[in-house]
Amino acid sequence: MSNFEQLHFDFYQSNYTIDDQEEGCNSYGSNENFSGSIKSQTGEQPPAGAFAPSDMLLSSKSYTGQILQPTYSPDTLSHLGYADGFDEEPPLLEELGINFEHIWQKTLTVLNPMKPADGSIMNETDLTGPIIFCLALGATLLMAGKVHFGYVYGMSAIGCLVMHALLNLMSDLGVSHGCVASVLGYCLLPMLILSSSAVIFSLQGIPGILLALFIIGWCSLSASKIFTSALAMEGQQLLIAYPCALLYGLFALLTVF
Repeated sequence: MSNFEQLHFDFYQSNYTIDDQEEGCNSYGSNENFSGSIKSQTGEQPPAGAFAPSDMLLSSKSYTGQILQPTYSPDTLSHLGYADGFDEEPPLLEELGINFEHIWQKTLTVLNPMKPADGSIMNETDLTGPIIFCLALGATLLMAGKVHFGYVYGMSAIGCLVMHALLNLMSDLGVSHGCVASVLGYCLLPMLILSSSAVIFSLQGIPGILLALFIIGWCSLSASKIFTSALAMEGQQLLIAYPCALLYGLFALLTVF
C-alpha cells in the first residue's frame, strides 16, 4: 500500500503554492487599480451607443417626436422640399402650349373681321387650332368625295414659308415661322364653311363662285388684320391681304373643283 500511496501523491503533486495564488490575486488587483487610474485620469466613459449607426452618433439632437407624429428638423424639410414643388408646377396643357382661352379668343377674332386683334395673343406659336382646322378641312373635303389631305398640308407648308419671307421683308420686326403658321391656320376657319357647303350642294356655279369669293375675302381680311396688329404694320393691310388672298384662293379651288 505504501507504493500506491506514493504513486497517488506523485500523480497529484504540483508546484503551485498558496504564495503564488496570493501573488496572482495581488497582481490582478494591481492591474485593476492601474486601469482604474488610467480611466480616472482620462475621464473617458464607455460609449453608450457602441452598436448604434454612425448617422445616429453624428446627430447631437435627441428625438422628441411621438410614434405616429415624428418631429421634422429643418434638414429633413429641406430634403422633402420637392413635395411642395408639384403644387407650384403649371398644368400639363399649359406646359404643352395649349391654352383653350387663347384658342377661343383667336377663333372669335377670325370669325369677326371687324374686331380689333390683340397683338400679344396673336403673336404666339400656337399650332393646336391650325392643326384642328386643317384636319377638319380635309375631313369635309373627304365627305364631298375629294381626298385632298396631301394638297392641304403641302399648300399650307409652302404658303407659310412664302408669307414668312414676305413679312420679314415688309416688317421691321422679325416674325417666326410658328407665328405665321398659327395666324394662317386660324384664318383657315371660314374655309370650313365653304367645304361644308360643298357636301350639301355643288359649288360649280355662280352661287358657289360668289360664296367662294366671299370666303376668300373673309380669310384674307382676318389674316391681314392680325398680321398688321401683331407686327405693327399700320397702313400695309392691303399689301398683306393680297398674298393671303392668293393662298386662300388655292384652298377655294380645291373645294369648288
